[in-house]
Amino acid sequence: MFKENDLVMYGKAGVCRVFKIGTPDFAAADGSKREYYFLEPLYHTGTFYAPVEGAQITIRPVISERKAKSLISGIGAMEYDIFTTTSVQQLSQHYQSKMESHKCEDLLSLIKSIFAKEIEAEKNNKKLGQIDKRFLKTARELVYGELASALGKDQETVEKLVTDKLKDSFK
Repeated sequence: MFKENDLVMYGKAGVCRVFKIGTPDFAAADGSKREYYFLEPLYHTGTFYAPVEGAQITIRPVISERKAKSLISGIGAMEYDIFTTTSVQQLSQHYQSKMESHKCEDLLSLIKSIFAKEIEAEKNNKKLGQIDKRFLKTARELVYGELASALGKDQETVEKLVTDKLKDSFK
């Protein structure tokens, strides 16, 4: 169970701060006594409500500073795969399956895979497709937000760190 002020990763919402634990008005109106985490996204606006028990969306603690540093330093050796297909649906399903683990290392591997795909495309005077771009954007937002929170840095600094490591790994 999380407590107030904990930082958590909440599905595709990314890093959120637990600012309250209790029963929201919408649940209390139905007579429910079910407890929820009141979540405030760090890099977006709004509020999310996640059930304390039985949440359908993944909620987990933000990784530690040590783990974040280890992931960044390990980018060069990180496994990746360049997935190509002519089917937009297959490509979407492949990327979605990678994102469903909600693990920072899996998302970072996905970023590296699409980064490698972009390098190959540029060699052939081509560009990334829209599906690649969409999943890359989502993965980057999640990873950079989590790494920034874990390291106490801003997202732009983390983006530069990760991008530099990615570029170095393909030299």
